[in-house]
Amino acid sequence: MDFEIVNGSVVSLETECLVIGIEADAQLSPSAAAVDQASHGFISALTAAGDIKGKTAETLLLQKIDGVTAKRILLVGLGKADERHDRNQKKIIKAILATVKSLSLTGITVALDGLISEQDDTYRQVRQIAQVATAELYQYDQTKSKKADPYVIARFEIHLADDVTEEGEGALVDATAIANGMNVARDLGNLPGNVCTPSYLAQQAIELANQYDSVTCEILDEDAMEQLGMGSLLSVGRGSVEPSRLIVVKYNGGDADMQPHVLVGKGITFDTGGISLKPGAKMDEMKYDMCGAASVMGTMNAVAEMELPINIIGVIASAENMPSSNATKPGDIVTSMSGQTIEILNTDAEGRLVLCDALSYVERFNPKTVVDIATLTGACIVALGNVASGLLTNDDELAAELTLAGDYADDRTWRLPLWDDYQEQLDSNFADIANIGTGGAGTITAACFLSRFTKAYRWAHLDIAGIAWNSGGKEKGATGRCVPLLSQYLLNQAAEEVADDDEHDHAH
Repeated sequence: MDFEIVNGSVVSLETECLVIGIEADAQLSPSAAAVDQASHGFISALTAAGDIKGKTAETLLLQKIDGVTAKRILLVGLGKADERHDRNQKKIIKAILATVKSLSLTGITVALDGLISEQDDTYRQVRQIAQVATAELYQYDQTKSKKADPYVIARFEIHLADDVTEEGEGALVDATAIANGMNVARDLGNLPGNVCTPSYLAQQAIELANQYDSVTCEILDEDAMEQLGMGSLLSVGRGSVEPSRLIVVKYNGGDADMQPHVLVGKGITFDTGGISLKPGAKMDEMKYDMCGAASVMGTMNAVAEMELPINIIGVIASAENMPSSNATKPGDIVTSMSGQTIEILNTDAEGRLVLCDALSYVERFNPKTVVDIATLTGACIVALGNVASGLLTNDDELAAELTLAGDYADDRTWRLPLWDDYQEQLDSNFADIANIGTGGAGTITAACFLSRFTKAYRWAHLDIAGIAWNSGGKEKGATGRCVPLLSQYLLNQAAEEVADDDEHDHAH
């Protein structure tokens, strides 16, 4: 599907379907008013008759109207001005696409006059339209014998005024890259554990490096990790025939001496819980336990496509957690790369065991910031449901930057405390640290565990257990979140670096 910005009078646009907005209480938007005038009051006659009232996501399809070039017109309700927040914006775009799909249209032109959102930000509105539309048209069929019929929509046009066209075109470039990144993350998340193994993830990283000159890739096998002393990461995959991998993807968009931003993803390609076996119900969904890794891969795809002028390193700690005679047992003690010993009280708290060694490993890059992303705790779902990622960090500035990026990208986070009061829950009689806490606050104690390996740099942890996939029904599948959040965060970092450079140049 190609997105394009178009200008000019809406009444003379050549399109299979022109989408125009009706505000609450049947108020005509500027585009609807233009069509009404060209059709001698046809639209206002419909609203007067009560055929459409302008409620959020209400639709009415009209065939060819005199005075208008478009073959069809779709009226869509925009609702009240103060209710056009992100959730309603999504509803409106989904309602438009439901009509487009039901009619098998190949082209559509959306002319909503910047009224789809309460926020007057052309870049953001255009980006949201393109991202939501792409997500709505996503289909997974890699493991089906009968491939899905592709939706035939080829052209998706967004009508803008001349003076905001450049802004809109910039938004489409970023939106396409981020949407593609989300699709990469969704595909990886949706693949079953017998296909998407640590070795498969490594292969995808190699293919990404082959695709872009700006990307390089290094894969560390179990021997290399053994030499580095990654006893914690390696303990997780001991029970599996699938070898563990540490995957390092480097995007070099900035100067060689520019400190990189590092993303670290949890890549447990299937999580049985190990010897601390999970219950059977919904265990199939544990193929999604690598969605942190998937979001890192998706974001690395997006930044390479956007050609951001900064350096970014994606590190994926990947293993399969299986029970077997070789598997790590509760009570076993392992030595992490940092030298700290860990008493493994529960083999189902394995995500932190792979992440802690990856977090020690990334110190070598002298990172500007490190963000780890993981489907880490069921407790996060209890706390935040399926709406926001849990955000934990000891750095207030980094917390603010991630929160701001999440709000802008409509991929939100909510900060939880990381106070020292929680650390004592991880005390062990037999090792430096236990891998689970003794009381409640499971999301916080998991982050407390990770914080002991991240003292050398600015670090934040995103727990995406509640938002990485949808359970059950037609919507079941990976969501592609946090790719929008991470992409926006890195876009903001790149803008900051460029501004700093300009300031530096002026100073000289």
